[in-house]
Amino acid sequence: MITVPANATLDTPQEAPAEPSTALDEAPAVLVLADGTVLRGVACGARGRVCGEVVFNTGMTGYQEVLTDPSYAGQLITFTYPELGNTGVNGEDLEADQAHARGCIVRQLAPRPSSWRCEETLDHWLSRQGVVGIRGVDTRALVRHLREGGSINGAIASDGTDPATLLREVLATPSMDGLNLAARVSTREPYTWNRTCTAPFDSRLQPGPVSPYRVVAIDFGIKRAILERLVAHGCAVTVLPADASLEQVLALEPEGVFLSNGPGDPAAVREGITLARDLLEQPQLPVFGICLGHQILGLALGGRSFKLGYGHRGLNHPCGSPGSVEITSQNHGFALNPDSLPAERVRITHRNLNDHTVAALELRHQPVFGIQYHPEASPGPHDADHHFARFAALMAERR
Repeated sequence: MITVPANATLDTPQEAPAEPSTALDEAPAVLVLADGTVLRGVACGARGRVCGEVVFNTGMTGYQEVLTDPSYAGQLITFTYPELGNTGVNGEDLEADQAHARGCIVRQLAPRPSSWRCEETLDHWLSRQGVVGIRGVDTRALVRHLREGGSINGAIASDGTDPATLLREVLATPSMDGLNLAARVSTREPYTWNRTCTAPFDSRLQPGPVSPYRVVAIDFGIKRAILERLVAHGCAVTVLPADASLEQVLALEPEGVFLSNGPGDPAAVREGITLARDLLEQPQLPVFGICLGHQILGLALGGRSFKLGYGHRGLNHPCGSPGSVEITSQNHGFALNPDSLPAERVRITHRNLNDHTVAALELRHQPVFGIQYHPEASPGPHDADHHFARFAALMAERR
């Protein structure tokens, strides 16, 4: 990997040598970062070019859940696991009807998947979904570069666009700061959800209450696995768009309100923050937020958010409360400033044990809490599934 010196011109970006590929020879592709770094590889997925924020995910599994997670909207994902696609793609593990990641960066793509659940190859699925990819690059060096310099905008091209032109396009791409991407990925119309996970090997809690809890979920980029876990813990869920008003929520007579995960800058989701602030004025109404929803809760309470250097994206982040540790699945690029939260009203219950950022909070005198990580664990460990049970218990107490 080579970085262009400060005095280099846009017309002459320096290039790193191509990495060898053991896969079938296909069209060449190039990855260009906003700092002038250029990596050459081989095309995979759809042909074309795309710009976005280059981030990395450290998970060893779950690539199709990651690529379809709406929280990755606007991003080019670097997978640190050296080979992707060896189990193919199936229809049960998708987090949305379509891919939301803009691009895919991998070291090696398995040409022949092997799994009893496989329905098509990852390469074919990426192409069908319009996700532009590049393989055969040194992802380990790229991740080190992002770790030291932070997440950065970049572009993948497999259509022959030269690096100098790509660099100009990258420099014109907006930063993730200030982007309300939740409005782009949210549902346009309300809908109900009453299905739980259909995988026969998922032995987690299944629906129990005779009369399900009426839950309104605000869709800032909600994952199917979250909806499935809510149903598995006894909820009948109505999903509303990200710009839903308090009147629309209360008209459904909810026993609890859920604020979902989602992409982009939480401070830019102003309608969601306003709704959360209004919900907090309903003192006995249980409210539960995950990831972006957790951040929106903090902002509604008067807190402030900030952008992390390279974010938390992986399946093994330790988060702790006094006397316990949970190994968690995470995907976020922003966090809450703990000093900005009103201590007389908010208790920080969990911290990320890697960097001590806020991992969970609760209100001292209301049935309201939020967690920064993903208890639905799709993909990831099931240590944090009890947070859904807590939400159900709060609704049971209110009932």
